[in-house]
Amino acid sequence: QVQLVESGGGLVQPGGSLRLSCAASESIFSINNVGWYRQAPGKERELVASISRGGRTNYADSVKGRFTISRDNAKKTMYVQMNSLKPEDTAVYYCNADVITYDGAMTNYWGQGTQVTVSS
Repeated sequence: QVQLVESGGGLVQPGGSLRLSCAASESIFSINNVGWYRQAPGKERELVASISRGGRTNYADSVKGRFTISRDNAKKTMYVQMNSLKPEDTAVYYCNADVITYDGAMTNYWGQGTQVTVSS
């Protein structure tokens, strides 16, 4: 069973930085498109950033210039570097990926979520 394991969340002051990581838990062939989403209390889950297998990136307007999504295909790990954090960035952050296993099947997976709290 493939799992996406996230790490790196926590409490940070406004203006601070965090880096979230998302790693596939077992041997897989490759990962295609990856996205980081977030969900704040009482709000719908929203796409924050995405990156294709080839490295093409896309960002929500609210995080452009502050967040950077990246991936290490060899390590099958994805990252989002979050700088200049604001209280409105507080949410549970989830990674999402299209995972290809050695039998050729592609399946979409979600990470378990990691809490990011921006507060003084």
